[in-house]
Amino acid sequence: MADTANLEIGDQKYSLNLIKGTEQELAVDISKLRKESRVITFDDGYGNTGSCESEITFIDGDKGILRYRGYDIAELAEKSNFLESAYLLLNGNLPSGGELDGFRQRVAGYCDLPAEVLTSIRSQPAGAHPMAVLSSGLQALGGSYPQYGTNDRKKDLESFDESSALIISAVRSLAAAIYKNSLGEDLSSSDPGRTYCENFLSMMFDKPGESTPVPSAVESALDLIFLLHADHEQNCSTSTCRMIASGGANPFASLAGGVSALWGPLHGGANMAVIKMLDEIHESGDDGSRFVESAKQGKSRLMGFGHRVYRNYDPRAKILKNACDQALDALGVSSPILQIARRLEEVALEDPYFIQRKLYPNVDFYSGIILQALGFPTNMFTVLFAIGRTPGWLSHWKEIAENGKKIHRPRQIYQGETLRPYLPVEDR
Repeated sequence: MADTANLEIGDQKYSLNLIKGTEQELAVDISKLRKESRVITFDDGYGNTGSCESEITFIDGDKGILRYRGYDIAELAEKSNFLESAYLLLNGNLPSGGELDGFRQRVAGYCDLPAEVLTSIRSQPAGAHPMAVLSSGLQALGGSYPQYGTNDRKKDLESFDESSALIISAVRSLAAAIYKNSLGEDLSSSDPGRTYCENFLSMMFDKPGESTPVPSAVESALDLIFLLHADHEQNCSTSTCRMIASGGANPFASLAGGVSALWGPLHGGANMAVIKMLDEIHESGDDGSRFVESAKQGKSRLMGFGHRVYRNYDPRAKILKNACDQALDALGVSSPILQIARRLEEVALEDPYFIQRKLYPNVDFYSGIILQALGFPTNMFTVLFAIGRTPGWLSHWKEIAENGKKIHRPRQIYQGETLRPYLPVEDR
């Protein structure tokens, strides 16, 4: 195969280098095209633009493949856990026993939030959206640890082991504090002897002085949700985080921007939309059958089915389906909404209409059901997404800080007015 691609613009020819990825994908390198030709490329939404070279996550949507640092997501889901997979994303390799113990201890040591951060959360308006408070909370966290967020790349990289453990630990405490504040309650004390998810669930739902046991199936389901959301290549929030980092911003600022990007309903709000859809179906008196027919006729939108990247079964959905069933059984949960969800799932997996269009249930479908069953209000769903995605965002920040050479600066095609004179107000 040739190492170059040829482009003709009018009577001019340009030779463009080809970049070959380790999984055989090819990219045309246009980085010098503007300099040589004064022409730029146009790709609305960057759907076919490679913004970077990365070693973190590989996705093949046509084949339903997702790998973290070369490890298949199904194998990680079966054999690993959230913190071990977070270490993998951050450092490039699975940890030894000693490395994993040290990482867990660092994470556990940062669970309690500084008083200033709690004050910043309590100062927010009662009706503030949890994602807005989470973004500002991350900035406040950086202010409480200025030695880890200097905006000096060399210094921030030197302290990255500490800052990454701090943020991964504190993001769950921020989430719990935000929820408790919305109820007018104080944050429950953390217990470093508990696992990452046990501690989080305790801070979220225990009353002061209480310590409610967490069923293992419930803890495992939440841990799995976090693991499956830990990274997903160059999505909207990750690309935002990388762009902020390219300007030299520290991890706290970069992740605060990632949270804001994730907040958008077209990105992080899909699992909330699933629950809203199920509620509406139930309120209409339907068991899901009429809604399915309406969706097939294009009159209704089936949320939680299909995926922009995957043209096959979302590999994360297959994994989460089993965890969903186990968690609901452990909780003894049964409701009309869950019955409707299972009806929709059954139809989508058997009806030729959905199979031919590859409209399989995706990870948002199952995660929304689990999170509702665990007792999380729907406005906290995207916050849970952010907790899981935190190791991925940090990994991309690190990759930019180590390898980035220039600030990200997309071009545009201007379609506005051409040069025109300024007229005095009396002449307009």
